[in-house]
Amino acid sequence: MSEPSPSQPGSIHPTAQIDPSARLDANVSIGAYSVIGAEVEIGEGTVIGPHVVIEGPTRIGRDNRISQFASLGGAPQDKKFQGEHSELVIGDRNLIREFVTVNRGTGDGGGITRIGNDNWLLAYVHVAHDCQIGNNTVFSNYSALAGHVEIGDFVIMSGFSGVHQFCKVGAHAFIGMGCLVGSDVPPFVMMANEQRGRPRGINSEGLKRRGFDPTRIAAIKRAYRTLYMAGLTQADAREQLVSLAQESDDVRAMLEFLDRSERALAR
Repeated sequence: MSEPSPSQPGSIHPTAQIDPSARLDANVSIGAYSVIGAEVEIGEGTVIGPHVVIEGPTRIGRDNRISQFASLGGAPQDKKFQGEHSELVIGDRNLIREFVTVNRGTGDGGGITRIGNDNWLLAYVHVAHDCQIGNNTVFSNYSALAGHVEIGDFVIMSGFSGVHQFCKVGAHAFIGMGCLVGSDVPPFVMMANEQRGRPRGINSEGLKRRGFDPTRIAAIKRAYRTLYMAGLTQADAREQLVSLAQESDDVRAMLEFLDRSERALAR
């Protein structure tokens, strides 16, 4: 997959349209026919391909790569939105590919859609209003988030997967191809099914690649078995996780996620 790569830093194609109120670092590069709207800020080293539309208020950090036909900072697709002030905030070193759409927040949803650092959003990904995305995630082609979704660090969304509004997906989780998530997914869990996702173990291979040693992975597996395979109610499983969490920061992270969960847990 090629990325936009201008001939020189800070090159702006003469056909690009840039609102006078936009604030661009001197080393931002913008391709042909791209449109940069009012109240847009773009940091050093960010490269924007041709035919990109960025509406404000939007803040984009350093060294991002934004491919052709991406649409960022558009108004939220929410009937309750009445034009109130809302923002899109994107961090550093993100790769945003063709036809990605990311909407601003809403007034009653916190007002900000936020994407962290070092994320990959591949072609045709959609991120709706008020979503909160961490760092080092991968969104494969055609994956989508409804409004108010939280995605933890290192989550992988496989192709054609989707997450229902207000759901949370914990760090290091893996959402399989075509999986539709309608519940909160704890950290480290792998979801897979033909359509509606169900827990199918932990994301062991991903954890190994990120340097988790066998002791850490074993503790996570014990927590998974307690939560999903021991035949316990969620309340009873939680009590056992409290004990396991005393010796494992990772299990403690799972326990904290359960306590923050507002929707039904994926079980």
